[in-house]
Amino acid sequence: MSTTQEEVLQIFRDSKALLTGHFVLRSGLHSGHFFQCAQVCQYMEKVTRLIELLKPKLAAYPCDTVLAPAMGGLVVGQEVARQLGVRFIFVEKENDKLVLRRNFTFRPGERVLVAEDVVTRGGRVQECLDILQAQGAQAVAVATLVDRSGGQTKFTVPFVSLLELTFPTYPADRLPPELAALPATKPGS
Repeated sequence: MSTTQEEVLQIFRDSKALLTGHFVLRSGLHSGHFFQCAQVCQYMEKVTRLIELLKPKLAAYPCDTVLAPAMGGLVVGQEVARQLGVRFIFVEKENDKLVLRRNFTFRPGERVLVAEDVVTRGGRVQECLDILQAQGAQAVAVATLVDRSGGQTKFTVPFVSLLELTFPTYPADRLPPELAALPATKPGS
């Protein structure tokens, strides 16, 4: 593991953001591990450092705007935009679907980076990409702090992560006995 990856993991540990137990992920899958990025996002100096570490990986993808899904991606997206010196906007849930609200718009061809905290399967990121396409904007890349898929999640644009890990995930009807013995919680993003 690289020095950068060790530093990132230490930031998560110090923030008590790397949790163990029995968790139901947003994707509906179950896991014995969870990245609670909200714990890190309490400490702006930690968020600033994480994005400082991510920023060099974004140099190949110039953008005009950063778009993030609420809630999990808000703090991460805003800090990415701040460090890149570009506009930041977000999408939010309405009737269990992400939508562009608050009079946010995109110019035709506007270059947009999608930022998220943690990606497991990428459903919320894909919703963001679909919104950009419908709006006539150009998605340049997806950036995340943690890619939980271990590199398995793919998008139609480059996917950049600060940390790539994979923890086993399970459908609810195929839990290993040790996980099934623990009460399941939905900690949120």
